[in-house]
Amino acid sequence: MTSTESVFESGDQPCIRLEPVKNTHLPGKSTPTGSTHSLFGDISPKVTANGVHDIEDRILRITGYYGYYPGYSSHRREEGSESHAETPGSEASGESPSYQTCANTALKVLGGLLVVLCVSSSWVGTTQVVKLTFQSFSCPFFISWFSSNWNILFFPIYYFGHVVTTREKQTPIQKFRECSKLFGEDGMTLKLFLKRTAPFSILWTLTNYLYLLALRKLTATDVSALYCCHKAFVFLLSWIVLKDRFMGVRIVAAIMAITGIVMMAYADGFHGDSFVGVALAVGSASTSALYKVLFKMFLGSANLGEVAHFLSTMGFFNLIFISCVPLILYFTKVEHWGSLSSLPWGYLCGLAGLWLVFNILVNVGVVLTYPILISIGTLLSVPGNAAVDVLKHEVIFSVVRLAATCIICLGFLLLLLPEEWDSVTLRFLATIADKKSEEHGEELTESSVHTRSRSRANGTVSIPLA
Repeated sequence: MTSTESVFESGDQPCIRLEPVKNTHLPGKSTPTGSTHSLFGDISPKVTANGVHDIEDRILRITGYYGYYPGYSSHRREEGSESHAETPGSEASGESPSYQTCANTALKVLGGLLVVLCVSSSWVGTTQVVKLTFQSFSCPFFISWFSSNWNILFFPIYYFGHVVTTREKQTPIQKFRECSKLFGEDGMTLKLFLKRTAPFSILWTLTNYLYLLALRKLTATDVSALYCCHKAFVFLLSWIVLKDRFMGVRIVAAIMAITGIVMMAYADGFHGDSFVGVALAVGSASTSALYKVLFKMFLGSANLGEVAHFLSTMGFFNLIFISCVPLILYFTKVEHWGSLSSLPWGYLCGLAGLWLVFNILVNVGVVLTYPILISIGTLLSVPGNAAVDVLKHEVIFSVVRLAATCIICLGFLLLLLPEEWDSVTLRFLATIADKKSEEHGEELTESSVHTRSRSRANGTVSIPLA
């Protein structure tokens, strides 16, 4: 620093007198905040209240830890305080995406629970309305055919939802052609219509027809429980035909399902209507499993629009080609009904509407929420039907039937486990073990810090080894 004040006060020649730099860091006083400090910054190491460098600085200078320079620990403390001061803003910015993700997940789960209740209620309602319809109109194939015709409404309902929920509007013909790519790049032709739709429509009709026949022999609870075995049949067929991954837990679930079937058939002895009813319910579950496996084999994974197109196409096939079967059964007096005015149209329309709602919820729910919740909704129809049978129809269940129902339901739950459930479980357990080890390490670190602070208070310093 140069001083120019004495040059103009004396009459002598101008001269330059250098003054020594005054150290402003006096023992026992804090560092001043003058103009020099503001211009050049604090280039000297921090001094503590007793005029001695921080003990950590001295230790780091002695050991040469991490390329030590004076003021290293104090600078790190300042940087840590600055980063700590900046942390709330970064946390606030980081919390918003996680908050949105959690909110979306919560909404998806809540929507899934609502869909579960609707799926279970619609399936229970369908089964119970069938039982009521049989009291005045015992024609199961006509009921199955009439209900299947309502699948024609699936695509119009889907298109209405498409118009309401999307901005890019398409005409019904454009949307129909877009969804018909499920049959191939060229769309749907007459040959593909017959080749692809006929087998699935026949399996669909058989599944419904056998289910309705079983309801004439057994209670709604027993039939709904036996129908849940279709999950085990799907796994076995996928393992054999599609060469899916082998899973031991699913084999156990399939064995449990077969055990429940045998116990259900044994409940009233291997004779009479009970045995026939069990066979019909198992046949319905088998055709349903075959339908799903063939759909996966030939058509693969389809989106909601393609499924709506396919179900409506099956409805048209059912109306055009299978309408002859109820007429044959009518003239052969296998299923005879009176005039059309005498038919219970209220029960028939209610049954068909509930069946359509169930199919819509199953296919739409897979898109809107988790597929496992849809399966749980189907499973919950078993206790739902049991409650209705006990409260309204005063059905008394035997111990063997209850045990068989519980075994089938437990096997159904085991089949819902994902393919990677074992590795996921192991990773989860490993994560818990790592968290426990980290907490134990933090406890040891805190204890060592307390021990070092006590040693400092006693005037001893432990020097870390390089």
